[in-house]
Amino acid sequence: MPTLYVENVPSDLYEALRKRAQSKRKSIAAEVLELLQDHVVTEDEIKRRKKIFGELQEIRLKPSPRKGPFPSAEEMLREDRER
Repeated sequence: MPTLYVENVPSDLYEALRKRAQSKRKSIAAEVLELLQDHVVTEDEIKRRKKIFGELQEIRLKPSPRKGPFPSAEEMLREDRER
């Protein structure tokens, strides 16, 4: 596994990381690694998101299984305003 070294970290940022790690009972390195995993998108994650997006698009484009005359959102708003 590769190693990452970071130099010239501003002291306020380092202190915030230290407090955050301490509150979770972790090392600063473990906390930084968790933050990177949560916020840096990998190629695998991009593929997973594209797959999910495609599945959602397919669901959205399918016709509704319910049949019948349903009013449009505009018609329902007008009806509510007339009450």
